[in-house]
Amino acid sequence: MSSAIEDYALIGDCLTAALVSLEGSIDWLCWPTFDSDACFAALLGTHQHGRWKIAPAGSEQPRISRRYQPGTLILETTFTCDSGEVVLVDFMPPRDRASDIVRIVRGVRGTVHMSLELIVRFGSGANVPWVRRLRDGTWQAIAGPDMVVLRTPVPLHGQNLATTSEFDVKAGDEIPFVLTYEASHLQLPRAVNPLRALQETEDFWIEWSDRCSYHGHNRELVQRSLITLKALTFAPTGGIVAAPTSSLPEKLGGQRNWDYRFCWLRDATFTLLALINGGYTDEAVAWHNWLLRAVAGSPADMQIMYGIAGQRRLLEWEAPWLPGYEGATPVRFGNAAHAQLQLDTYGELMDAIRQARAFGIDLDAHMWAFETALLDHLERIWHLPDQGIWEHRGPPQHYVLSKVMCWVAFDRGIKSAEEFGFKAPLDRWKAIRARIREEVCAKAFDKRSNSFVEAYGSKFLDASLLLLPAVGFLKANDPHMRGTVENIERHLMKDGLLLRHDPRQERPGETLPHEGAFLACTLWLADVYVLAGDIDKAHELFDRVAAVANDVGLLAEEFDLDAHRQTGNFPQALTHIALVNTAHNIHHALNPAKEPAQQRAKGAPDEMVEAEASGKADGTNRRTPAGNEPVQSSRVG
Repeated sequence: MSSAIEDYALIGDCLTAALVSLEGSIDWLCWPTFDSDACFAALLGTHQHGRWKIAPAGSEQPRISRRYQPGTLILETTFTCDSGEVVLVDFMPPRDRASDIVRIVRGVRGTVHMSLELIVRFGSGANVPWVRRLRDGTWQAIAGPDMVVLRTPVPLHGQNLATTSEFDVKAGDEIPFVLTYEASHLQLPRAVNPLRALQETEDFWIEWSDRCSYHGHNRELVQRSLITLKALTFAPTGGIVAAPTSSLPEKLGGQRNWDYRFCWLRDATFTLLALINGGYTDEAVAWHNWLLRAVAGSPADMQIMYGIAGQRRLLEWEAPWLPGYEGATPVRFGNAAHAQLQLDTYGELMDAIRQARAFGIDLDAHMWAFETALLDHLERIWHLPDQGIWEHRGPPQHYVLSKVMCWVAFDRGIKSAEEFGFKAPLDRWKAIRARIREEVCAKAFDKRSNSFVEAYGSKFLDASLLLLPAVGFLKANDPHMRGTVENIERHLMKDGLLLRHDPRQERPGETLPHEGAFLACTLWLADVYVLAGDIDKAHELFDRVAAVANDVGLLAEEFDLDAHRQTGNFPQALTHIALVNTAHNIHHALNPAKEPAQQRAKGAPDEMVEAEASGKADGTNRRTPAGNEPVQSSRVG
């Protein structure tokens, strides 16, 4: 049985990543890249679906602790036994041609009897490889296109379609194991010097993490989040996967099990801000360039997500041979949501491009032509219902955030044209912007509850409404937004964290179990508190999310408030992005020009007057700040 989600740690080489359990078992690894089939899939099944475990043998009941070497992605797991103590060092060196996992067992004191079990199952747990010993210390497994080679001085034995070993580790010993992936038709990959690889890996991560420019509250956790984002980056293209895993359930035992090994446009601007404010301009530029390559072509063909190299066909299928994480089925690979209409992505893309210009990132000379074509297309479709930010698989609706992000798209286009002197049909765009705002104010605000609602005609809430001040649609202290926040606190807050869906709601066409608290949404509420000037409440909420992080600082998508466990794909980029941005918002609350919240929210209208709420708005923006003057809000352009 796999471990609790929060009992895993991450190692990676910026092309793929592995999850290592508290017990020293690598239970998940897609090789050679994030979106490849897994060769260790015990996370979604049993040990027979592939794992690599190194731990004290037999009846030993060790006390276990672990940590990352400071500023690195090098994991140290300490096993303390009655007979002695050992440290298991796990890492993946920055990739040359082949990809390696290096594991070094160090003896600290006494003598510990250790065991190794290596079960390789290519094809995400489906394919048993052909295994052979090539020479002393070299072991090979092949199936179809895949090959792995293990090199170690420890004798290995075949047993029940697994490779095993038992060995003693004494104080001062350093026993290495290097597992390397290569395509099966190629020559054996070169041997790695484990200790040299360890030093090179440490140097790589220390140099990278030393660039972190954040020096505020909980710096170590913020730095760990930035390291995690780097680890989730596909280095050749700059794309950042939402998570390295697939089908970890949003609700334990449930059916909402999705593949997150892709790159979502929705994360674009918050990712850009997190990286730039964290001191990582090169990574921000690489992410932005991936974004622009991925969406290149006709705006009508734009998707909500792409593969790590910009692939567009992400067909969803089920793996019936995998019983799922703690029985949560079906196990899915690919993601059918890539073909959905989600209008908010248009605003996200336009905002990301504008933020890139504001930070001085060089854009292609033809980018403005693409932006105008995108807005021409959006002009024809913004009025349509869609599947919304949460990618509902029921009937499309007029989701409020989707409409607001259409407003953002035209707003950012107008601001870019005015600030940079681009040729544009400004009168038409301003009229569309005003029309969208007027419609949202008239149809999305429920006067009886004094709150915005999830979708036109709905009476229910949705945590994504917290992004309205963040993107500059209105200010956080606007009375309509204050009413919305009060209702969200009343109905979506549970045990100090925030649900994303209204628990009072039943959704047509979907079985929507009462899932856990959505951690990014909880941090969005903290951002609203910052924008409203309530820093103490923001700080308190941030600390609640920080307390949910596991022992090595990693966070999943959600937190099950009943089981007190992390749920959803892990580690989740969106959660760590939100944590970085909220930390910056709180730390720089006395210097608004530096807040990510301020960076997006500049230019929010002063208020949403009652005439607008009743559908009588004139639709004009009452305040357009000059230049880069900071204005209260969060992503307001």
